[in-house]
Amino acid sequence: MTPEEVLPDALLERIRARAAGYDRDNAFFHEDLQELAEAGYLKLFVPAADGGKGLGLEAAAQCQRRLATAAPATALAVNMHLVWTGVAHVLQARGDNSLDFVLQEASQGEVFAFGNSEAGNDSVLFDSRTVAEPQPGGGYTFTGTKIFTSLSPAWTRLGIFGKDPSAREGDGELVHGFITCETAGYSILDDWDTLGMRASQSNTTVLEGVHVPENRIFRKLPVGPNRDPLIFAIFACFETLLAAVYTGVGERALEVGVETVKRRTSFKNAGRSYAQDPDIRWKVAEAAMAMDNLYPQLASVTADVDALADHGPQWFPKLVGLKVNATETARRVVDLAIRVSGGSSYFRGSELERLYRDVLAGMFHPSDDESAHNTVATAWLGPLED
Repeated sequence: MTPEEVLPDALLERIRARAAGYDRDNAFFHEDLQELAEAGYLKLFVPAADGGKGLGLEAAAQCQRRLATAAPATALAVNMHLVWTGVAHVLQARGDNSLDFVLQEASQGEVFAFGNSEAGNDSVLFDSRTVAEPQPGGGYTFTGTKIFTSLSPAWTRLGIFGKDPSAREGDGELVHGFITCETAGYSILDDWDTLGMRASQSNTTVLEGVHVPENRIFRKLPVGPNRDPLIFAIFACFETLLAAVYTGVGERALEVGVETVKRRTSFKNAGRSYAQDPDIRWKVAEAAMAMDNLYPQLASVTADVDALADHGPQWFPKLVGLKVNATETARRVVDLAIRVSGGSSYFRGSELERLYRDVLAGMFHPSDDESAHNTVATAWLGPLED
């Protein structure tokens, strides 16, 4: 199934037409989400036998790339649902059925969100500021604050994790589980008023003794880096689907830049099109070549995940390298598109102005530039010596 079949042109254009309004009003994309759900888009990873699209990561990433050309914030928020369903798919393909219930519930219309990010936690998945306290019966209560919780107005299932500091003889243990929208003890702050990606409504979520029963606890891991398949699956889906969104942002910026250049005319050069200006042509070519380098990288890495390729210790460098390349390339391409499009792109309401603000969010998603370079350097040179 091609991205064009999953996201027909008519649906994509309706989503594109709403993007500016959501951004202007700092409003959630309710209409987009409804139409995407009706089209089966939230079931990309759900097996066809269960009413889903039955796609792998490569195909899903290309769908997200296409969606992001119309509405980056919508695509970014939908990513969080697709990360969890993608993780379940990636684990299942490797013989781990611990998250099969995620695919089953997604097939029934549940919407998943990613509630792992915490302010000041640069250990990301390898430690947590949230406290997970064991309870009688095998469940846990979670107390802490999660930031950048995309899909805040719409999720029905939220994946969270926290640390039980008393476990493993005091070394601590990271506990992963899911809450539902009916679970007591959490609150969502109305604090999403950002420079870009506004429609994602990635509000802060406060957990105050939220109880997760034993049957919704799906992993207990040691603090620090480890080889559990869950860690690989989360990184694989999170990084590649993020890369797909920002690839779509760069792709759209190049398209808009080219369209604008063809329309612009030079008063100095007797009304000739700016498409004939050598300096403008050089910038357009630079943007196009940058994007041409990115497309195959996205396709290759996601195809390797689907194929169960064994890259050993090079897997994480490949994943974080793709994410950084996509976000940085997209930022550079948006900048070039603005440069060739002239002063009109500087005005509020222009698509390039919105893309410029949206693309800046890429630098804040994990893995950030510093962490990614450390990961790649360690893979090639070994760890830093004490």
